[in-house]
Amino acid sequence: MIDLFSPGIRSIAEAAAHKGVKLDLRLVPLSGFSDEEAATAVGVEIGQIVRTVVCVVPRPGGRVSPVVCLISGRNRLDLDLLRAVTGEPDVRELTDWGAEALFGHFAGRMPPFGHGHDVRTVMDQSLGRYEWLWAAAGADSTFIRIAPGTLRMLSNAVVAPVAQPSWMRPPGIAATGVPALHVRFGRADRLRGPRAEEEGP
Repeated sequence: MIDLFSPGIRSIAEAAAHKGVKLDLRLVPLSGFSDEEAATAVGVEIGQIVRTVVCVVPRPGGRVSPVVCLISGRNRLDLDLLRAVTGEPDVRELTDWGAEALFGHFAGRMPPFGHGHDVRTVMDQSLGRYEWLWAAAGADSTFIRIAPGTLRMLSNAVVAPVAQPSWMRPPGIAATGVPALHVRFGRADRLRGPRAEEEGP
């Protein structure tokens, strides 16, 4: 049974309801969190799985501005393309731990929208080739079945090329080879905003 009171599901349901959209939520038992496992469980090709990648732009005072990127499960984010699209030369991809600290969702459960009004979202244009997409809904084994146009509208996304096929780059290597960022929170940081720190040993 889908937990409609889960904070993640509630946030996306409220965001959708605000725009008059009723979400098609599906419970799909998973054995893992990879895009391949999700595609197999749902019964679609991996390109229909929406991967939500969280990036940040460092700001003065140690704060960061989040940028959510929606890309196909068959592709990888290209930071050079994202920088060109956003006009932010310092935008960096967060680690899974950093994304969880920022939004409260770990890899495999990160929903594509419902993160607040101050979050900029970019949707890779390759997602538009499919009739239906499947995205994590913010809770275990729960997905949203959604059309690309509806996803763009609910996420307030700019549609642009920001990804490349995964075979063009080894797993875990960013387009520029720049290390990912952690985002760490302390009690004071929660009041002032997240602080970015470079990932180190």
